[in-house]
Amino acid sequence: MTTVTPEARKTTSVPPSSGDFDARQPQTIRLYPVSNYTFDTKEAQPEEDPSVQARLQRLQQHYEQYGLRRTCEAILVCHEHGHPHILMLQIANAFFKLPGDYLQPHEDEIAGFKRRLNERLAPLSSSSYSADQHTDEWEIGDTLAQWWRPNFETFMYPFIPPHVSRPKECKKLYLINLPKHKVLSVPKNMKLLAVPLFELYDNSQRYGSQLSAIPQYLSRYNFEFVDENDVVIGVSPALNH
Repeated sequence: MTTVTPEARKTTSVPPSSGDFDARQPQTIRLYPVSNYTFDTKEAQPEEDPSVQARLQRLQQHYEQYGLRRTCEAILVCHEHGHPHILMLQIANAFFKLPGDYLQPHEDEIAGFKRRLNERLAPLSSSSYSADQHTDEWEIGDTLAQWWRPNFETFMYPFIPPHVSRPKECKKLYLINLPKHKVLSVPKNMKLLAVPLFELYDNSQRYGSQLSAIPQYLSRYNFEFVDENDVVIGVSPALNH
């Protein structure tokens, strides 16, 4: 017969309630499974610049003619097995980026951002998918981060350094509220991957400082996970009092 010591009873007993801890909660975002989304392909979209130096040179030309360059990128969130995943593009099996790009000078921010998302992810007009998929509609949510490029260099910061009065580029990361179903058409030279938050977190060596910070940006929200039948299968955080 096995004897249970008082110490063992303490470790297996249910802990006392710690009280409510849900004041001033942010909005709850409903996440749909990645299997709800249809991934199609379209013509390749080569990078505009053959090298990093060429890209920075084009940035300098833009700044001299138009001033600050405005860039918008999308954080698209879905879930798999009840854990948030971010849809991001992979180029050449090594480089990761969020959908989006820089805006044209004097272009409306939101309209220009939607145009860029359509260029990158919307099916072609000749696609066999019906118009009722609303492929040209994007629900632009909160601005989750702003990154600043102080000089014509690769480094960007989540703040403007004190000695910089005229940054050269501002990149804004927006939360995009994905609908229940959507067709996403990816250029042939890219892959669209669903990357879990636990893979991104504190992994700047692989994803860079901007992408690896996404879990911190999303920690302000509560999530509701649903299945293919729109049935809630879990929530996060799930605090047991």
